[in-house]
Amino acid sequence: MRFIPSRNLRIEPGKVWRELNDEGGLVVTSRGQPVAVMLPVSGENLDQTLRMVHRMRLAETMRKIQEESVRNGTNTLTMAEIDEEVRLARLERRQKDSR
Repeated sequence: MRFIPSRNLRIEPGKVWRELNDEGGLVVTSRGQPVAVMLPVSGENLDQTLRMVHRMRLAETMRKIQEESVRNGTNTLTMAEIDEEVRLARLERRQKDSR
């Protein structure tokens, strides 16, 4: 995927749209850092593309959660320990809501 500066969207939008279609996607940068990914879509594939993006975001979120659990040691909890943590969190929430 090609990288393009965000200013190109403002100064050469027609060229950007052509590149988007030719390349099949572009990475938009700001000050040399990636800030967005552009993908060509049509009315026929919009829903499918949005579902794909949401699945990818979910997978990335799950990866981060798993990494965090390894860092803080919660990846070794047993199911009974997890159930107890959930029970205590729910109890705490009920007590907080009843105040």
